Amino acid sequence: MATKDQAENRMRSHVTSVKEDLMTGVSFMIPFVTIGGIFTALAFLVESRFGLVASNVETADAFASGSLAWYFVEIGGLGLTIMVPVLGAYIAYAIADKPGLAPGFILSYAIQQPQIINQAGQTLGINSEGGVAGFLGAIAVGLVVGYAADWMKGWSVPSFVKPMMPVLIIPVVLTAFLAPVVIFVLGVPIALVDSALTETLTGMQGANAVLLGVILGGMMAFDMGGPVNKVAYVFAVGLIGAGVTGPMAAVMIGGMVPPLGLGLANFIAPHKFAPEMKENAVAAVPMGLSFITEGAIPYAASDPLRVIPSIMAGSAVAGGTAMALDVAMPAPHGGIFVLPLADNILGFVAAIVIGTLVAAGAVILLKPDHEEATADEPEAGATA
Repeated sequence: MATKDQAENRMRSHVTSVKEDLMTGVSFMIPFVTIGGIFTALAFLVESRFGLVASNVETADAFASGSLAWYFVEIGGLGLTIMVPVLGAYIAYAIADKPGLAPGFILSYAIQQPQIINQAGQTLGINSEGGVAGFLGAIAVGLVVGYAADWMKGWSVPSFVKPMMPVLIIPVVLTAFLAPVVIFVLGVPIALVDSALTETLTGMQGANAVLLGVILGGMMAFDMGGPVNKVAYVFAVGLIGAGVTGPMAAVMIGGMVPPLGLGLANFIAPHKFAPEMKENAVAAVPMGLSFITEGAIPYAASDPLRVIPSIMAGSAVAGGTAMALDVAMPAPHGGIFVLPLADNILGFVAAIVIGTLVAAGAVILLKPDHEEATADEPEAGATA
């Protein structure tokens, strides 16, 4: 029994460690995402809203070279290009520290190059033309490089070699030996999966698009900034570079609803909440408007069985509504502050309002009065 418990504890500890490594990569990636998405969105805003150079711009190629929008889209493109290898680099960094950083970046970047994936596919006899491995490939590379670099750090080497290990030997040797594995074993298969997924999402219309919005919205509310939330977020961000911005709107709106819904419920029905929660309600509203889902955590921590299903319902409805109304958002962050960048601004606002009302209504319906719940606690304790 002890051996079984020890194995379970080791497995649980390993899973927790992997999640922390992934979250480290995501946290370092987000500033690049924000810069890339907002600058790209500003480029389209300048062109389509203000018409300084052209109007109804649909692709980046339509920007006039040297124009303000052109500079914006060039800078934004750099951010969106770099964000994926940064994800892989910092996952490796979280596992192995500095020795994993450069190999993680280079190898993650390599499988984002269509010419490399295409040539590797030809070598394997697979048609992978135009494919790249995306953020799924970067996650896989970050983990592989990180564990390999961490293993190499434990090598017993002469003392005069040790100073060269983290800056020369480990990065160079790892990159050389893992490049074929990353490109042929990971890169090509993941690129095929990524391309199929992107094509499927691009072609989603009607009920299928609504279902996607429902799923993404619910994921954003499930753990309020945790791993499930980040999976949905990174998934939507990865589609921005492919020009698919509807899921990003569903994710952003789904992430805004939980704090807004709980804050609204606290204001409407204060008798359902502890008196000290009033301060949380005041803070939750601006956090929700800013797309900071973590503003809902104090409420979820105090009553998870009622709060989490309620906010998941609100966010799922909001995400589905956004997709049904063809709302699109090219910016990956900002909440209400990037509202002018949305395609179908009224739909964006409507989805937030509807989701907030559903979340607030569900919480008010499910939660008992705070005084009643407090009064029941001694009885429950006595019965136990």
